[in-house]
Amino acid sequence: MRRVQEAYAAGAISHEEMDARLGQVFAAGTPGELEPVLAALPAEDEPATATIAAVSGRIRRRGAWRVPRILAVESALGSVRLNFARAVIEHPEVDVRLALGTGGGTIILPRDATVEFDDLQTPWKPTIYTPPRRPASGGPTIRVSGTLGFGRLRIRHARR
Repeated sequence: MRRVQEAYAAGAISHEEMDARLGQVFAAGTPGELEPVLAALPAEDEPATATIAAVSGRIRRRGAWRVPRILAVESALGSVRLNFARAVIEHPEVDVRLALGTGGGTIILPRDATVEFDDLQTPWKPTIYTPPRRPASGGPTIRVSGTLGFGRLRIRHARR
């Protein structure tokens, strides 16, 4: 539905065509029935990457900050602390791409979030992940990837 509305807003389809396509979207019972409706629409844009970078010092994000779909964090010297507990997360999946030299990092997740960090390379010290005591479901999936030089990454869920 969103892609049809966006195509109309961009002027790619007429109002009548939007109405017809929305009718087909609502009538579709399977994802396969949506393919012909969406095939002629303009392709979705690749999500933009927001980058937080520092040569030295600390990188901190906390409180109600808006989380982009793809977040790149680059730091040569210094620590990184990303607190997602009260952040505004509008996407069901968030990719956090780390490029950290010297210094550690901490990622605090919402209680209902899941985390994947299999693609994270940490040659110096292993990543410490503390799973929640009472796991909740329905939250976003946060994928952490990239490299961590000399330091350790700690990942945990918010306590409250």
